[in-house]
Amino acid sequence: MRVAVLDDYQDVARYYADWDALDAEVEFVHEHIADPDELVRRLEPFEVVAAMRERTAFPRAVLERLPNLRLLVTTGMRNASIDLRAAEECGVVVSGTGSGAVAADRSWAPTAELTWGLIFAVTRNIGLEDRVIRDGGWQRTIGVEVSGRTLGVLGLGRLGAQVAQVGRVFGMDVIAWSQNLTDEAAAAAGARRVTKEELFELSDVLTVHTVLSKRTRGLVGAAELARMRPTAYLINTSRGPVVDEAALRRALHEGRLAGAGIDVFGQEPLPADDPWRDTPRTVLTPHLGYVTDGTYRSFYAETAEDIAAYLRGEPIRVLTAG
Repeated sequence: MRVAVLDDYQDVARYYADWDALDAEVEFVHEHIADPDELVRRLEPFEVVAAMRERTAFPRAVLERLPNLRLLVTTGMRNASIDLRAAEECGVVVSGTGSGAVAADRSWAPTAELTWGLIFAVTRNIGLEDRVIRDGGWQRTIGVEVSGRTLGVLGLGRLGAQVAQVGRVFGMDVIAWSQNLTDEAAAAAGARRVTKEELFELSDVLTVHTVLSKRTRGLVGAAELARMRPTAYLINTSRGPVVDEAALRRALHEGRLAGAGIDVFGQEPLPADDPWRDTPRTVLTPHLGYVTDGTYRSFYAETAEDIAAYLRGEPIRVLTAG
C-alpha cells in the first residue's frame, strides 16, 4: 500500500504522526501541485492520499484518472475542493478528521487569534516598522488604537463571536451582521445587530468570518467596499472569494481604505506575479489561520489513524455527497 501526504509545505508532517506504524509506504510531497495533469501523474501509483484542508482540489476530472486511488483522507470534516459525488462513483472513500486545534470545542481559536494578529499588524504598521528598523531607520508611521472604535463582524458564528468578545475586551463597540443573525444571538456574543449597509458604513475595522458558499461568494463587493470609510480596515481570515478581490485591491490602491489584513486568497498558493504582492496598505499572510502546532498535531495524527483503521477494515468517518 502506498500513501501520499500532499502539501506538506513546511516538511513537518512526518513528525506529527506515527506513520511508521502503518503497513504502508508513505511519501511526503512538499511542493503544491497545481496542474491537474501533473497531479494525476504524481498520484497514479498511490492507493491512499492525505490532503491538508483545501490546498489541493480533487474534481471529477482528476478522480476519474486515478484508478488506483481507494482512500482520500482530508483534514477536517468538510472540504469544498473534493467532488464527493464523483469520488463515490469512482469507488473512492473520502474520510475526514476532527476539527483539530487541541480540542474540538476550540477549533476556531487559532483563526480567531490570527485575526487579532492581523488587526494589530495593519493598524499599528508592525510589518512596515520592522522593515524600517532592519533598514537602519526609526519611527516612520503613526498607528491607530482600536479602543473606542467600532468593530464590525461579518458572520457571528463561533469564530466571529470569539473575535467579537476580544473586541469588547479592548473597549470596542462591536456590531455584527449575517443573514440569519438575531438580536438575541448578537447580544449573547457582546455585539449589536445592524443591517448589512450599516455594518460597512459604521465599522472602523471590519472582519470577515463566514463560510464560502454560493450565497456568500462575492458578498463583499465593490458596492459594499464603497460604503466603508477611507479610515477603515478590512480583515479576511475566512475565504478569499467571499470578498471581490479585484475591487478590494482597487480600493487600496486608490486610498479608499486605510488598509487590509488578508490571510486567504482566491488562488493559493499565490503565483509569483499575483497582483496582491504589489498591493499597498496590506499585511498578507499565507493562509495561516489554522496552521499551528496544536492543529497540525491533531490533523496529522487523526489522518494516520483513519488510514490505519481503513487498512484494518474498521469503520472510519466518511464524507458523503448527500
